[in-house]
Amino acid sequence: MADPKGFMTTPRREWPRRPVEERVRDWNEVYVPGALLPIIGEQADRCMDCGVPFCHQACPLGNLIPEWNDLVSREDWRAAGDRLHATNNFPEFTGRLCPAPCEAGCVLAINQPAVTIKNVECAIADRAWEEGFVPPRPPDRLSGRTVAVIGSGPTGLAAAQQLTRAGHTVAVYEKDDRLGGLMRYGIPAFKMEKHHLERRLEQMLAEGTRFRTSTAVGRDVDAAGLRSRYDAVVIATGATAWRELPVPGRELTGVHQAMEYLPLANRVREGDLECSPLCAAGKHVVIVGGGDTGADCLGTAVREGAASVTQLDIYPQPRTERDEDTEPWPTYPKVYRLSGAHEEARDLRTAPAADADARLFAASTLRLTGDADGHVRCLHLAGVDERRRPLPGAGRTLPADLVLLALGFSGPDRGDGLIDQLGLELTPRGTLVRDAGFETNVPGVFAAGDAARGQSLIVWAIAEGRAVAAAVDRRLTGSSRLPAPIGPYDRPMTV
Repeated sequence: MADPKGFMTTPRREWPRRPVEERVRDWNEVYVPGALLPIIGEQADRCMDCGVPFCHQACPLGNLIPEWNDLVSREDWRAAGDRLHATNNFPEFTGRLCPAPCEAGCVLAINQPAVTIKNVECAIADRAWEEGFVPPRPPDRLSGRTVAVIGSGPTGLAAAQQLTRAGHTVAVYEKDDRLGGLMRYGIPAFKMEKHHLERRLEQMLAEGTRFRTSTAVGRDVDAAGLRSRYDAVVIATGATAWRELPVPGRELTGVHQAMEYLPLANRVREGDLECSPLCAAGKHVVIVGGGDTGADCLGTAVREGAASVTQLDIYPQPRTERDEDTEPWPTYPKVYRLSGAHEEARDLRTAPAADADARLFAASTLRLTGDADGHVRCLHLAGVDERRRPLPGAGRTLPADLVLLALGFSGPDRGDGLIDQLGLELTPRGTLVRDAGFETNVPGVFAAGDAARGQSLIVWAIAEGRAVAAAVDRRLTGSSRLPAPIGPYDRPMTV
C-alpha cells in the first residue's frame, strides 16, 4: 500500500473521453490518447490493499488487483505487467471491454467511488506492450499431443495460448476470414481498435499456435473427422444463436439482427467494403434491446450519420446509485451508466423523444408497420409495468427505416452441423452440456465460454478459456500446472 491515505485524499478520476463532436467523425477509440498515464499513479494510490480484497472475488480471473495497484504506484511497470499477465492473457481487451465487476466489489465502493481498477489494468497492459515486456513465450519442449480449438473469440484464444505454452500443438479453427470472433466483427473500433487484437495474434503465432481461418467445422470440415485427428477438441464457438422479436411486421425489409449490422460496419473499417449494405446514413434507426450490443449499434449508427437513433430498453430506468436492499455490495448493481455511445447520442440529441440520452425505458415493441413496398417505416411500442406487461393507453409510434434487434443470444448455432455431427447434448437453455471437468458427453471434446455457459462477459470468457485449458492438459498428461480460475458451474456474485 504505497499511500495509506490515498483513498481519503485523492478523488476518483477516469480516463477522459475525446470531445463528442470530434470522435463521432472517426472510428478511433473514444478516449484521449496519452491522457491515462499521467493520472493513473495517484488513482492506484487509492487502493486500500484490503485484508480481504473482494475485487478478487468479483473478478472470475482472480486478478491480483491490490498487488499491481501497489506496483503501479511505485512505477514498477515490468513487475506490474508480470502480475497482471499472471491471471489474464489479454488485459488490453478486458481493460477496454469489460464492465468491471471488480470495481463493484471494491471495498472502497461501500461508501466512496471505487478505485479505477479497469483504467489501471489498461494502463499496465499498454505500457507492457510499449516497453517490450510481453514477448512471445513458446514452450521449451513439445508434448506430442494435439488439440483443436474451434472458435477464435476470447475463450478460444485464451485456451489456445495456455495449451500452446504447455507444450501441446494447437490449431485454432475460425469460420470467418479473420481471427477474433466478436472482438473482430462484433465490437466496433471506437471501443477497441483492432491493432490490439492483431498484436496478440502475432504473439500467439510466434509461440507456435496455428490458425485456420475461413473454416467452419461442421460445414467445411467434418466435425467427427476432426475429432479423430486430434487428441482433444475444445468447442469455443460462443453463443451465436440470436434471440428473435416475435411481433407482427418482423418480416418487413429493414429489420435486422444487430449481428447482421455490426459485422458489416466493421468490414468497412477493415477495407472489405466501401459502404455497408445496412448503412444507417440518413435513416431513422430504432434499436430494440438495452444492453451493450445495442449501445454498440447506437455508436455505429451515429457515426454512419443516421437521421435519428433511439434505443428501447424493456426495463425501467435504473437508479443512479446502488440499492443496498436489493443489490447490496459487493454484487454488480444495475445502475444508470452512460457509455460513450450514450453520451454521444445525448449531446447530439439523436432521439428527442427519449427518456435519457437515446434510451426509452420500460418500452416494449408491439408491432412494426411498413410502406407499400414492404419496407419498415414505423415501430409501435407501449410502456410496460414492473412485470413487463403493456400498459393501456401508453402506446406511441416511432419513425423507423432501420430496426436493429439486440436481444441477446441463447446458445451456439446449430446451423453449421458441428453439434449434430459430434452428437453433443444440449441443456434446456440451448447451451452445451458438460461435466465438472468441462468435458461434453463425447469423450475428449470439451466445451467452454458462451457456448456452454451462455451469454456472459469477456472476463468470464477468458477465465473459461484458461480453466478449460487446465482441464484438457490434465486429461492429456495426467496432471496440470495451468491455472483454473473457475469451474464450469461457477456464477457471478448475486443476491
